[in-house]
Amino acid sequence: MHNRTDLPYGTLIVGILGAGQLSRMMAESASQLGIQVKIYATSNTESAALLVADTTVGDLTDLKSVLAFGQTVDVITLDHELVPKETLDYLVSHGVVVYPNPKANIYAANKSAMRMRLADISAPIPQWLNAENLQDAENFANEVGYPFIAKSPTGGYDGRGVWQVRIQAELSELKFPVLLEEKISFIRELSALVVRSPHNQAVCYPIVETVQQDGICVQVIAPAQNLNPERASEAQQLALKIAAELDVIGVMAVELFDTGNGPLLINELAMRPHNSGHWTQDGAITSQFENHLRAVLDLPLGLPNMTATYCVMGNILGGSHLDLHRGLLHCLARDPELQIHLYGKQVKPNRKVGHINLVGDDLESLRERVQHATDFLAGKIDE
Repeated sequence: MHNRTDLPYGTLIVGILGAGQLSRMMAESASQLGIQVKIYATSNTESAALLVADTTVGDLTDLKSVLAFGQTVDVITLDHELVPKETLDYLVSHGVVVYPNPKANIYAANKSAMRMRLADISAPIPQWLNAENLQDAENFANEVGYPFIAKSPTGGYDGRGVWQVRIQAELSELKFPVLLEEKISFIRELSALVVRSPHNQAVCYPIVETVQQDGICVQVIAPAQNLNPERASEAQQLALKIAAELDVIGVMAVELFDTGNGPLLINELAMRPHNSGHWTQDGAITSQFENHLRAVLDLPLGLPNMTATYCVMGNILGGSHLDLHRGLLHCLARDPELQIHLYGKQVKPNRKVGHINLVGDDLESLRERVQHATDFLAGKIDE
């Protein structure tokens, strides 16, 4: 329990390790419930550090510093899954409550560990191998054929750390150990977002479609269209099963390959608020950020129901427009219904620097309007 005497009696304090945009948006949601947020950042110029006054700057490998931070809050949660396991274990061993717990978070931080655990619970996944050397890779290639996918077990995101191996000559370019997977033929990518609390309450958001370009999500459509209700329920039940089996507390996203007439196959897991759930800020009764906070504090979860027929989310990717706020003049004047969320990040090529949500009854129109705004802010169009 925290020992802050300068706050109103009973105030809950959540500490967040990492200061990216997810921390920033959690802090925004916390304010409406009177929840105090503290951030542990590696720099005072990170997205959440620019917004949250109570920010500690330090190294996530500095165990004493992180513990001192953890002892001033009621619960610790994570902005990203790459917080060192040794740090999380150290916090838990000293009585700090951490969600997701280190035993669950490892399955989001390490793709090989995730595949092994999912196989243990008979979850549907592509054929895979944790290749330790060239011979392992050659054997896998002989079994599944070319092309296939190679992934760095840790650290990859937004298309980074993922390669397609097309011919035998490319095997020698792999850095071992590496996760190898068969290349799946799929019609689209889906995401199942669930939230689970310590006393086992859980909610499911509608299944959404994520539109990808060059390995980066550019748009999310909620709910996913032309998805059989039984198929949608199957995806939700699968996500709930994984959350329970892995004892995940908070938000968990399950990225899925929709193979059409074949099975839904799991691509990735994330155990924190996820890009595919940003639409919930403006398109759901309770956003993923608020429900994540409710979950880690073991408060009753909010309804995940949609507030409109459709919601479209578009990621704003860094382009030639360095002054995003100048771009707001055009976008908001042209389309006042847009809900624009900027992260306070420096613009870099293809970096996610914000997103746009739009709700309504005409899906085609929503997609076109969101696409126009994201293209304008990226500098792809000028009118």
